[in-house]
Amino acid sequence: MKHTINFDRDGLTLAGDLYTPENFDENGHYQAVVVQGSFSSVKEMMAGTYAQKFAEQGFVALSFDYAHYGQSAGEPRQLESPAEKLDDLQAAVTYLTGLPYVDVVGMVGVCTSASNAVYLAAKDDRVKGLATIAGFLVNEAVFTATYGEDGMATRREQAAAAKKKYAETGEQTLITVYSETDPEAANYLPYEGVFDYYDNTARGAVPEYTNKLDVASWENWLSFDALSEASKVTTPTIVVHSDESALPENAKALHQAVQGEKELVWSDGNHYDYYDTPTQMDNAVANVARFFRTHLVQEVAA
Repeated sequence: MKHTINFDRDGLTLAGDLYTPENFDENGHYQAVVVQGSFSSVKEMMAGTYAQKFAEQGFVALSFDYAHYGQSAGEPRQLESPAEKLDDLQAAVTYLTGLPYVDVVGMVGVCTSASNAVYLAAKDDRVKGLATIAGFLVNEAVFTATYGEDGMATRREQAAAAKKKYAETGEQTLITVYSETDPEAANYLPYEGVFDYYDNTARGAVPEYTNKLDVASWENWLSFDALSEASKVTTPTIVVHSDESALPENAKALHQAVQGEKELVWSDGNHYDYYDTPTQMDNAVANVARFFRTHLVQEVAA
């Protein structure tokens, strides 16, 4: 069952959906997971779909809108801030650990939220399990390869100008996030159908989603480096990935770098199959649920 909830982060109200298992008992004891999705996504997209699936596996599952996105507070809108997302995730853990029926919390990061999840697991020892699914695990090399040194410099200049404009006028500078036709988009690939998930109303183009990014985001986004934090992760970790998902070598590097119990599940399908295709999603959930049942239980027993 899905419950609409809110929780606080530094005075901001974050909007979430809490999914509970069948025959849920408020006097019972449950493992819980935070489930978050791709760059600029909202809880009604892949995060909510996964959260529902984890609830069907017996977990209490929380998906929520990061600050600046969806139904959560935070100005300016559509601002990507890895530091704030870390704060949001920690607030989500605080919310879950405060529920009387939650014994332990794990983190599931899909696509870009896998990078955010690495930061969370490296910093917050309340998180007793980490899972990444088709993780978009960014570092400076990824951004440089994507935009080039000149492109990186240009985007940083654009971010500074956008930040100044907003401070002086309150007016944002917005660009499209995913586009097959707009070269100025944050993610531009001129191949028909490559961003179908974000364009198709039958898939991820839900009414709650806004395919826009505040240009000021480049200031912090381009310095985001998930792999730099990987060796600090000691919580049990499972990495679910495939050759056709984004940055497969970085997924392998994450698995190699994290400390403690870990597992690498190499599967099939392309990156977007892990957003809404039952075969890939169900396989990912089954593996993560199996891993978490074992390792989160061990943490509780300790």
